[in-house]
Amino acid sequence: MSEQSKEKQPTFEEKLADLETIVNQLEQGDVPLESALDQFQKGVNLSKDLQKTLENADQTLAKLMSDDGKEVAFEKPAGDESHD
Repeated sequence: MSEQSKEKQPTFEEKLADLETIVNQLEQGDVPLESALDQFQKGVNLSKDLQKTLENADQTLAKLMSDDGKEVAFEKPAGDESHD
């Protein structure tokens, strides 16, 4: 394992707080363009990570909530046309 993978990964809540901070900074509009672009890119990456975490949680819940103990097929919500 690399040194980075041994480091504690941020929790879902920490990532969400980081994303909220970025959004607030960008909404204020007083961030230099280069910094705003960097922050925007970081925000997009955080958003993708958070979405993936939520999808995994949904899949886990669907499996746990199956009446007969078998895995249940997970379907994305209607209108979700995102491509990873």
